[in-house]
Amino acid sequence: MRKRLIVLAIVVVSLFAYTKLMARIGSGSLPPDAPQEQQADLIRVYKSERRMVLLKGDVPISTYRISLGQAADAGPKHQEGDEKTPEGRYEIDWRNPKSMAHLSLHISYPNPDDRRNAQSHGFPPGWGLFGNTHRLWDWTDGCIAVTNAEMRDIWARVPDHTPIDIMP
Repeated sequence: MRKRLIVLAIVVVSLFAYTKLMARIGSGSLPPDAPQEQQADLIRVYKSERRMVLLKGDVPISTYRISLGQAADAGPKHQEGDEKTPEGRYEIDWRNPKSMAHLSLHISYPNPDDRRNAQSHGFPPGWGLFGNTHRLWDWTDGCIAVTNAEMRDIWARVPDHTPIDIMP
């Protein structure tokens, strides 16, 4: 029995290490940009529904199930480490092709209002990262997470400076 547990532990640790390594090195190439007519001009996140929608005008062009911060339903993010997901209007301000989570898109959190609010309470505001991995439960520290395949699709469809509305 003890030997089986040791073998199981080795398998689990090996799979975890392999997953982390593959996420780090990725597939070797970035996804190509989608054609202009398939690119979003707005992202809308519905935290309570765990849903993210890419829109072109008022027309949804893609919808994703998401994972959020473990305290996402307790209101907007106020400080680093509170495990909440920000609420409000931001934009995709830069991309990280070498993210520890395969690929990631950064949102412009904290904005000046977020910084002022955090400073008035005497704590750091934290950061906002639009990352990726599984969506079985809320596990992030406030990031919006999707699968690697979905992240490749989003990467191709979302140009820099695309606005993102994060709703309660």
